[in-house]
Amino acid sequence: MRFLADESRDMAVVRALRDAGHDVARVIDRGAGTKDILVARSAQEERRILLTEDKDFGQLVHAASGITVGVVLFRFPHRARAEMGAAAASAVRALGERLHTAFVVVEPGRFRIAELKP
Repeated sequence: MRFLADESRDMAVVRALRDAGHDVARVIDRGAGTKDILVARSAQEERRILLTEDKDFGQLVHAASGITVGVVLFRFPHRARAEMGAAAASAVRALGERLHTAFVVVEPGRFRIAELKP
């Protein structure tokens, strides 16, 4: 699968998904400070699922912004950050292609999924 890791994304997630054979591009490699709307549009145009810790992306994909991109939002407290890579790989294995049309919140020990409206 193809992913785009937002600037606020932990490298453990990028490494875990790359190790699992996924194509993971990073916003930081394209230029720091890119506005969220442009990040979301890039993910949509490139058919990538957005990986982030920024809750603002929920507003972007649920509002009438015209953005239709799958988003995986990570919500991990500092004490549990070491688990993020494994949690990301687990969520991708469990949800697969559904990630393209969903907003997923990954937390320690669980994930929640909401299908996005086209």
